[in-house]
Amino acid sequence: MGASLRHQGAGRPLSEINVTPFVDVMLVLLIIFMVTAPMMQQGVDVDLPKTTTQPMRVKDEPLILTIKKDGTLLLGRQEVPQAGLQKKLEAIFEGVDTKELYLRADQSVPYGTVARAMAAAREAGATKLGMVTEPER
Repeated sequence: MGASLRHQGAGRPLSEINVTPFVDVMLVLLIIFMVTAPMMQQGVDVDLPKTTTQPMRVKDEPLILTIKKDGTLLLGRQEVPQAGLQKKLEAIFEGVDTKELYLRADQSVPYGTVARAMAAAREAGATKLGMVTEPER
């Protein structure tokens, strides 16, 4: 009437692998990844404008120019002065085949600041300039 490790009538011990501990560990890992995944976004807080367009598919890690509310320019995560933006982009584009730049500007940034950044990118040789937006909800 108690639990037995033998099959009924077979006379051999039960030789199956107990997968319960494995499933427990996998569920714990799943929960950890679900909790930490939202925290793995970029650290620059920018209020992006809303659009109804579909997101683009990007092959490689893109070069992103971020313009914060106060007008500060960040190339990747490195702060760049407005006057030195064109030279910095020229140095980056020098040995690259695809000269793509994605512009991530806060929606409260004046249009003139965005236009100057776009002009500097074009002068530096950017062949593709994309605007990063946030989908409307």
